[in-house]
Amino acid sequence: MSNNSQNDKHSNILVRKASGESQPFSTKKLIASLERAGADFDVIDHIVSDVHSWLTNGVTTKKIYDRAFSLLRSNKYATASRYGLKKAILEMGPTGYPFEHLISKVMQLDGYSTQTGIVVDGYSVTHEVDVIATKNKLQVLVECKYGQSAGRIVSVKVPLYIHSRVNDIVRKRQTMPEFDGFTFQGCIATNTRFTTDAIDYAKSYNLWLLAWDYPVGKGLKEIIDREKIYPITVLNSITKAQKQQLMDNGVVICRQIVDDPKVLDRLQLNNRKLNELLNEAKNICN
Repeated sequence: MSNNSQNDKHSNILVRKASGESQPFSTKKLIASLERAGADFDVIDHIVSDVHSWLTNGVTTKKIYDRAFSLLRSNKYATASRYGLKKAILEMGPTGYPFEHLISKVMQLDGYSTQTGIVVDGYSVTHEVDVIATKNKLQVLVECKYGQSAGRIVSVKVPLYIHSRVNDIVRKRQTMPEFDGFTFQGCIATNTRFTTDAIDYAKSYNLWLLAWDYPVGKGLKEIIDREKIYPITVLNSITKAQKQQLMDNGVVICRQIVDDPKVLDRLQLNNRKLNELLNEAKNICN
């Protein structure tokens, strides 16, 4: 590859994040995101050179992403889909239920059995828990905070609130024979980010936090890329309405389509569109 990844002379250019903050442009980060998407050597070099040619102070990270995505799509369909992961998750709304099912799949990959949208008794009041994940007498009570804007940040108010809810549920469950010997942990999962205060509070009270890029190197984007559990909203070969129809019927990740193509019957696609969709889903999951 060219010297794009070394001695980044473009790092003096400030780009604007979705939150409105400015930060130095990083060629290294751009390359890393393209590599995670599966783009090959020549495609990455072409895209980085293109971005460098028009990069100016104040340009938004969204504009950089949109341009890179467009170039990826012209080179490799499945690669473009994977690169669009963050945007795809933002399109899983508006209810947040598909995101809960995605988090449930994440927990299952880690060996947990899961339930979603369960109403449970607390010591004082009842609570609806987005995901209950159980493994070896450890039960994790997960609250999902889904955001449809990349600039949304989860503040310390959320772990404060969740901590009290978890304590109320645990106090009740410690009196129930079926939970004898169990330990419990609260968890907050989001597709965006946490404030520093939220992270500090969670550490103090053993709350498990999962965000787009937190914990560092083990965040949601790394898990999805590593395990290839891409949401169906990354797909380019069906419409937004068709994706919503699938999610309404519990089809949330591309792997479900690959494992059981019959879930697509409700879309009533012709053979050409059906094969196009199946091929795209398979390429994304490989």
